[in-house]
Amino acid sequence: MIELTKRDIIAKRVAKELHDGEVVNLGIGIPTLVTQFLPENVQVILQSENGFLGLGPVGEKIDPDLIDSGGKPCRILSGGSFFDSCMSLALIRGGHIDVTVLGGMQVDQEGNLASWMIPGGKVTGMGGAMDLVTGSKKVIIAMEHTTKDGTSKIVKQCTMPLTGGRVVSKIVTELAVFSVTNNGLVLEDLQEGVDLTAVYKNTDADFSVPDSTAQM
Repeated sequence: MIELTKRDIIAKRVAKELHDGEVVNLGIGIPTLVTQFLPENVQVILQSENGFLGLGPVGEKIDPDLIDSGGKPCRILSGGSFFDSCMSLALIRGGHIDVTVLGGMQVDQEGNLASWMIPGGKVTGMGGAMDLVTGSKKVIIAMEHTTKDGTSKIVKQCTMPLTGGRVVSKIVTELAVFSVTNNGLVLEDLQEGVDLTAVYKNTDADFSVPDSTAQM
């Protein structure tokens, strides 16, 4: 049995949040792994902000003449379509994307997201992230729970420049799943083998725990 990495654990759990027929935009990094874990009965339509609708799942046969928004070779399924950036952004800004899955540097307890710049670091640009988080019906953040030095990425208030304010619907890490509600963060699920103590220890933000989740 192959042991899953942290990134795999996160992607596998995100896959459970997607439903058959949804139009989904997957950001670079962990989100691109999600299609590897979709159930057989769930077929999503992948949109790429550089002008594709109907991208093939990551890991399958690719076309070296096509690249996705992350600059990696990809493939397009039969029935897929190509269009210019104006049309792509119109789909996003017009509310036609059901789910966006993005990585994050910080998410706070109000659903604010910082995902594009570390102050003082190299800035490559925000890309379409700002449009995606404001135009999509649901925004899922797929990220490791802490930084390499153990600092929580789920915080009381973001200290990095924001990608969007109060835009996050759900946070999925290798430890847990949080829903963002009008009353703050709610612990929805624990990853397999994780206990509640570990989540408290590694989370700076305040969150509530339903009785059913606490018992898990």
